[in-house]
Amino acid sequence: MEKSYMLNNYKIIGNQFREKNQLDKALKYYLKGYNLYGGENDPELLLELGLLFGEIGDLAQSEKILKRLTEIDPQNPSGYYSLAITLEEIGEIHRAIESYKKAIELDPKYYHAHFFLANIYDELGDKEKAIIHYKKTIEIEENYFWAYVNLGSIYEELGDYQQALELTEKALKIDGTNYKALFNLGVIHKKLGNIEKAKEYYLRSIEENPYYPYSYFNLAHIYGEGGDYLTGIKLLSEGIKKNKDIAVLYYNRSCYYALIGKKENALRDLITATRLDEKLISYMKKDKELDSIRDMKAYKLLFEE
Repeated sequence: MEKSYMLNNYKIIGNQFREKNQLDKALKYYLKGYNLYGGENDPELLLELGLLFGEIGDLAQSEKILKRLTEIDPQNPSGYYSLAITLEEIGEIHRAIESYKKAIELDPKYYHAHFFLANIYDELGDKEKAIIHYKKTIEIEENYFWAYVNLGSIYEELGDYQQALELTEKALKIDGTNYKALFNLGVIHKKLGNIEKAKEYYLRSIEENPYYPYSYFNLAHIYGEGGDYLTGIKLLSEGIKKNKDIAVLYYNRSCYYALIGKKENALRDLITATRLDEKLISYMKKDKELDSIRDMKAYKLLFEE
């Protein structure tokens, strides 16, 4: 009885420290409980301890503890779900898939497991299975914002822009200020040929998150396609102020400078872009937009063998 009382006490104290984000102290008390007789067989303690090891980055211990949980409490879907998260973090993707599947087998309405399993399939390129599990997530939890966003992105990749549009608009009804959803709507409207709408959503994305470089990049590209290089340069310059290490912003500004005859500016940006990303060197040598600066002495010294 006394050891059971002490075990519960250690769990309560550990939980209190964890709520205050004092993880070292929480770990100390969870381990006190774990080292008591019976502690290593307490499902609640094992779950909290396994999750905490994951939070502090000790993934090997997290895996060990959560695997123990699935052994002593094999009907607990949370154990398999938590183990899957840890396995995914350490790169054991196929084992993570099996753990997510086991969690879903035990609880078919475990929408978090459906969502993260969909994420894995999406990253592996298995769009069909990703779609199934994102749809299942939404079926169970109709306000799961990221399920709509991610599913919309898949349909955009597959060229089904109408489906992508509907899903991303539903996401914005849940969170109308999310910069990524606003950005995605810009992409979709551009592909649908709704140029003014695309501009509007890219501007709103920038407003919500001025540190996301690709909103500037895509919006500038629209103006560049229309021959308005000055507006494109202005937008890229604004993006660079907030994102000083993004090579493609400098690269595209270099192209626009070259197209309006500002060769020195173009070369300066090209040098910065290729320093930030050396892979751009082989690409820029074939880029016709930069042809006007290839006769510059500095260009020849830097880029011609």
